[in-house]
Amino acid sequence: MPALHDMFNPTRDQARLFFFEAWKKFRVGTPLTDLEAITVEHIGRHPEYHAILDAPARYQEREWRPELGETNPFLHLSMHLAISEQLAIDQPAGLKACYEKLRAVLGDEHDAQHQVMECLAEMIWTAQRHHQPPDGAAYLICLEQKCPG
Repeated sequence: MPALHDMFNPTRDQARLFFFEAWKKFRVGTPLTDLEAITVEHIGRHPEYHAILDAPARYQEREWRPELGETNPFLHLSMHLAISEQLAIDQPAGLKACYEKLRAVLGDEHDAQHQVMECLAEMIWTAQRHHQPPDGAAYLICLEQKCPG
């Protein structure tokens, strides 16, 4: 069993291994944990990542460079998982209501998650750039600007 610290703050390699293993279990029909099932649901909406997740030896160490226009599939999927958890507990408060409005307007829950993800990514980027903790208030302001009506 992983150490409690590892469960809440996995290394890059541990996080990637989780995605590889969840996808592999799904592909061979092994029962999934609840978190793995949510993960596989997000992976299913991203067929562009399937070949990557089918080749752990090739992609475990690969770097994706945003400055070259590359999207890190593991970061992207991790943000989907974070948003799913935030929606499940409505944290920050009001996120779920805004998400539901976005989903209704866009007609697609995945597109709505991507709208939320833009705000989450902006908050994380700003925190990292300024070496500060994430700013939940800024996250909410961004969400409010995207939220219809």
